[in-house]
Amino acid sequence: MTVYQPRAETVDALSRQFDAEDFRAMPTALRSGPYRIYFYSHDFSERPHVHVDREKRSAKFWLDPVSAARNVGFSPRELRAIQRLIVRNREKLLRSWHVYFGT
Repeated sequence: MTVYQPRAETVDALSRQFDAEDFRAMPTALRSGPYRIYFYSHDFSERPHVHVDREKRSAKFWLDPVSAARNVGFSPRELRAIQRLIVRNREKLLRSWHVYFGT
């Protein structure tokens, strides 16, 4: 699986852009262990997907079919574990997407 991985300083710069108000625009669809799985409220123009965060790591996964679109900081091993988590919860995540966006 080959995905884009920006440099660590890019991740730090992006994480500083968000304040508490931004998190209201990022509904959480699932929490599992250290992972927060969510989508951005303005992502309706893209096909269904979720974002996954843990500490300063982040990834984006398409939901149909499940595949990694972007990775910032997760090891390949952890990314595969997250993908398995997404696959196990895919129906719930798709349902959350469609309910939230009314599609």
